[in-house]
Amino acid sequence: MVKIITDSTCDMDDALFKEFDISVIPLTVHLDGRVFRDGIELKLDEMYQLIDKTKTLPKTAAPTPGEFVELFKHFDDDIVFIGISTKSSATVQSARLAAKDLPSKNIQVVDSRSLSSGLALQVIEAALLARAGIQAEDIKSRLKEFRTRVRTAFIVDTLEYLYMGGRCSALQNVMGSLLQIKPMIYMQPNGALGVKKKIRGNRDKGIQALLDELRADAPNIDLRRIFISYNYCEDDVEFLTAEIRKIIPVQQIHPSVNGTVISSHCGKKTISIHYVRKP
Repeated sequence: MVKIITDSTCDMDDALFKEFDISVIPLTVHLDGRVFRDGIELKLDEMYQLIDKTKTLPKTAAPTPGEFVELFKHFDDDIVFIGISTKSSATVQSARLAAKDLPSKNIQVVDSRSLSSGLALQVIEAALLARAGIQAEDIKSRLKEFRTRVRTAFIVDTLEYLYMGGRCSALQNVMGSLLQIKPMIYMQPNGALGVKKKIRGNRDKGIQALLDELRADAPNIDLRRIFISYNYCEDDVEFLTAEIRKIIPVQQIHPSVNGTVISSHCGKKTISIHYVRKP
């Protein structure tokens, strides 16, 4: 059977990692002169307390090729690694270098061209293919098609983190009118973040715009699962969950708390919807 591995930016909870037998390698958060492993050594509350204390935004870093080599050595099975978009991190590049250092192993590396739960959707798909006995090379090939059907869009409460972190250059066009605009950020087909809409008004209008996007695409949505990723906005998650179920009969809606790496770049009260379109 093929072993599926991903990185910590997929923001999946422990139950899903266990259900689908997925292993994970953490990225790191650099803050206050210290280095923390995402999802292991730093909680969200602690990170934001340190941000308030130091008045600086965190830096994040990919795992090194050496760390990937050590992880890959643990498994005798063929491996498929799916990682955060190469437009946002060097994680996939590190995995590719590690795979070259282990020529005797069959390691397939996939750029998800996504992040957070958009990555999680691809990781779960890979795990289901592995369970079905699909070989590593074929899983990689199928994921390259599958990733073109993943849709990710989100609303942030503040643009400061994305703008200062340089993760969305398109925000330069809207920074002059922050108080009037809530941009809807989305994953472009090449894996870069872009501004899909400039929504005038408050946060509620931004959340409604997320629902409008989903409603417009409803006939095309794969009904197996949808993710809602968030931090510090549980009420919004409850609202979105109820509204989504009114729009489509989706089988599973997974609420997913953003980890410290994703939250480092998006800030508090970010919320996003992630789904897959039908073939």
